[in-house]
Amino acid sequence: MSATKFHAILSHFPECRIAVLGDMMLDVYLWGKVTRISPEAPVPVVNVNRRTSCLGGAANVMRNVATLNAHAHAFGTVGNDPTADELLASLAEYRIRCDAVERDPSRRTTEKRRVIAGAQQLCREDYEDVHPVDDAIRRRMVNRIVDLIRNGELDAVIFEDYRKGMLAEWMLEEVVAEARRAKVVTALDPKPGSMKPVRGITVMKPNRVEAFALAGVEDGPGGDPATDAALCEAATRLMESWQPEHLLISLAAQGMALYDRSLRPQVIPTRAREVFDVSGAGDTVTATFALSLVSGATPVEAAELANLAAGVVVGKMGTVPVRFEELEAVLPE
Repeated sequence: MSATKFHAILSHFPECRIAVLGDMMLDVYLWGKVTRISPEAPVPVVNVNRRTSCLGGAANVMRNVATLNAHAHAFGTVGNDPTADELLASLAEYRIRCDAVERDPSRRTTEKRRVIAGAQQLCREDYEDVHPVDDAIRRRMVNRIVDLIRNGELDAVIFEDYRKGMLAEWMLEEVVAEARRAKVVTALDPKPGSMKPVRGITVMKPNRVEAFALAGVEDGPGGDPATDAALCEAATRLMESWQPEHLLISLAAQGMALYDRSLRPQVIPTRAREVFDVSGAGDTVTATFALSLVSGATPVEAAELANLAAGVVVGKMGTVPVRFEELEAVLPE
């Protein structure tokens, strides 16, 4: 694709209105250095000298939408705790609309705390409750999204499933049905075992491990994604059971494989020059692909742009979004 076409697609990003519904979380990083081995157990002692935090999970997809200059509308739950205050303040910093985020006193805000020494992650602590969100809260969110779709106020809806209790099949079924009638793009980043297939989503974006788990088949020896028999079998089963318009499977160092109902894969090679951290790369791919489709890209063009965006974020440490200027800077000449 020509640079002119890429720039034409990106020029529409600021007009796009994207709702993101899913499991929101806060990623916390404790930075320091190892000073000695603990006398209490054979583990390193980290002298922490800095703490940072950023949006994670569905909130990181919202952040990617915002840093790509589009309008992000957040739908999700947080607890009634200081972590929620920090998460909501961060959403506001990125000008993400968060009037549909609800506090649920029955659960903690999901927090993933990582301890980093130098460039090495030593451990991760997870603070979370994963019981299902109350159906009354879910109903309010679905009704709100459906109203926005009917009023012509949304161009896409992204579902982000991290199996923390926000999403349920009926929610996707109702929103997807309404979105199809209004020609609104829907995208799902799924988690195996979370829900039964929901048919008719515009694009489904698992990574390779998730794709095989969702399809219920064993992974094979790998090789060229264009001729990988096991990958083709997994894609075939997912296309049959979920019936998305497009299936985009992230393949780490091998890039991505894009399938439509013809089941002939389009392989998009990776564009990352150096990989430091893959945290959040899938969120970047989902946000960029959906934005590109809404902005007039073909599915292949959208996958190429998403691949370029992922190449930017994996070259950085921690969960970071891609910025509009960064994506623009890596467009091919």
